[in-house]
Amino acid sequence: MRGDVLDLLVSAGAAQRIDAYIAGVVPDASRTQVQRGIRQGAVTLNGQRVLRSSTRVQHGDRIVWIPSPPKPLAIVPEALPLDIQYEDDWMLVVNKAAGMSTHPGPGHSTGTLVHALLHHTGGKPITAGHRPQSEEVGLSSLYEGPHIRPGIVHRLDKDTSGLLLVAKDDVTHRKLAAQFAERTIIRTYYGIIWGVPDPSAGRIEASVGRNYRDRKKMTVVRAPHGKYAATRFRVIEPFAFSALAAFKLETGRTHQIRVHAQHMGHPILGDPAYGGRSIRCGPVTSRRKATYSRLFKQLARQALHAKDLSFVHPHSGEAVSVTAALPADMQAALDTLRRADS
Repeated sequence: MRGDVLDLLVSAGAAQRIDAYIAGVVPDASRTQVQRGIRQGAVTLNGQRVLRSSTRVQHGDRIVWIPSPPKPLAIVPEALPLDIQYEDDWMLVVNKAAGMSTHPGPGHSTGTLVHALLHHTGGKPITAGHRPQSEEVGLSSLYEGPHIRPGIVHRLDKDTSGLLLVAKDDVTHRKLAAQFAERTIIRTYYGIIWGVPDPSAGRIEASVGRNYRDRKKMTVVRAPHGKYAATRFRVIEPFAFSALAAFKLETGRTHQIRVHAQHMGHPILGDPAYGGRSIRCGPVTSRRKATYSRLFKQLARQALHAKDLSFVHPHSGEAVSVTAALPADMQAALDTLRRADS
């Protein structure tokens, strides 16, 4: 959380606790943070200081919260396993494991990809409040916002696995970022989805913005709200009530594929945020319930993997293509679906 003043107009229909409401609409805010702010006198409701976290708010109420500035993070390199698929003097491509956060943030101050990259490049620890130069850490220093993420050109959700580009210097970062902006970098994701789309290939064009009911999630919104987003899809392998599909990103919005898949009625299997963790297609029998219960224990995340990445090398001008095979949990889920639908 940053130290900015947050001025919120309650849009919820039913009355609810103020700590739960703020934590639900403010990205990266936890109820613990909100409750601490209430104890410190930093939260007001309709101009009056809030004394209890259980105070109820309703539609039309105005909340003002002044969060305490976050404690600066110190990042110490960690010897974590990295699956590097491509590397040279200017960049590398990492096959990120599901469950690993890309960079430090609230709730994950250690064990991130940035920690592992710093160790891999022989970078110095990043001290609290210090913005490192690329020469110090072997990674680019071009990043904005409250999170420290040297080298990170683009991001993957914590529980999405697959290929991620990392720049070792600022010039390389700028050139790769320009390719993303020009939409010349080709990113293909494989995902297991509920149901079988008809037609089996197509293009989803729908703006993506924050879900006003749950600010930690995204949703499809009408223009001019949100950000323009477009995704192409095609079915790779259909099953009776699900399918393996390929998604190509034309834009790179937060949770884009997950939101677009839900929007077209075929959410990503196992996705807890966008309706993929319950039986969505086919009969709901005791046998299928048992099958999917076992499947979801093996697949504790959304079945989405950044499989293919193609770009132009920013220094040599040569075409570079990298592929990462499906991880074991998605492969096991596919084997289960093939048996279940046979």
